Formats: sequence, structure tokens, C-alpha cells
Amino acid sequence: MKLVAATNNKNKIKEIKQLIPSSIELLSLQDINCLEDIPETSDTIEGNAIQKAQYVYDNYGKNCFADDTGLLIESLNNEPGVYSARYAGEQKDANDNMNLVLEKLNESSNRKAKFITVIALIIDGKTTCFEGIVNGEITLSKSGKDGFGYDPIFKPNGYDITFSEMAMDQKNKISHRGLAVKKLVNFLESDL
Repeated sequence: MKLVAATNNKNKIKEIKQLIPSSIELLSLQDINCLEDIPETSDTIEGNAIQKAQYVYDNYGKNCFADDTGLLIESLNNEPGVYSARYAGEQKDANDNMNLVLEKLNESSNRKAKFITVIALIIDGKTTCFEGIVNGEITLSKSGKDGFGYDPIFKPNGYDITFSEMAMDQKNKISHRGLAVKKLVNFLESDL
């Protein structure tokens, strides 16, 4: 089966490829010549995932899935949330985003946070959603060299290292995206 992952983020594709069975051929947006910026105008994480998947399905006629992820920080009223990728501006710079979070949390002792990923799968016009959540906290400073996004400042509960300090296979077992992809894979293996 061929399935389009509605993202141009090479890091996401790399993570997802490690989790899906070899019977599924994963295609990127580049592979189907979708070079435009897909709109993300919903005010919810689930809404953005559905919007992106629907765009690919409607415009390219391909079975596909899209994900959207938000970092919700308790003491910041669940910011950055749906605006996680562009929290510090439309340039979508991960370092700028992390610096803004660390600056806003500078005086806060409550550093509780969670990542939520929602994957919207569209096969033959039918949409199914899968959610993965991981709880943790925001560290005092960036740590680690791997991962992407907010990984260098997010330490999952039960661990003393950030996502950025974990090997990819370790991160994939416990991360929000890993949990959502596992649900997607279970669905694909049982229902198709």
C-alpha cells in the first residue's frame, strides 16, 4: 500500500518510517509533487491535521495522513498549543520558539507541559484520527543535539534526559508522535 505523509519535514518522515511496516510505502509531499504550503488555519490540533490530510486527498487523490503537534505548557495557559511551530513568528524557527518559551518560563516554578500529536488518516475518503500524548516538563535550558522542534527543552516524565538526548528508537517508543503512529499502524494492519 502507498500512503502519503502530508509533510515536508524530513525529521518527521524519518521518525515515521522507523515505525511503519515495510508493507506500507511511505511517500512525502515532494514525492507527489505537492510543493505548495498546505493551509493550517484551524484553531485546534485535530482540525489542522484533518485540514492538511483533506487538502492532499482533495487535490492529489492520494490516500494520506497528516499530523499536527502542539506543546501545551500549563503555566502559560497551554501555550504555544496550536501555534507551536510559529510561536516566535512566521519564520518557524525552532531556536526562536524555544528561546521564547524559556524566557516566558524564566520566573516560573511550574514547568509542567505535554505534547499532543493528532494524526488524521484519509483512505478512500474516510477520515480516522489517532492521538498520542506525552506528559513532561520544560527544562531550564536546551540540552542534546538530536531531535527537532522543542525536543531540547522537553523532558518526559520518568526520564532525566530530554527528547533531544534520546536515541531515536527510544524516543519513538514513548513520544507523542510515536504513540499516535503506533495507533495508526495498528489500525492499518487490522482494518485493511
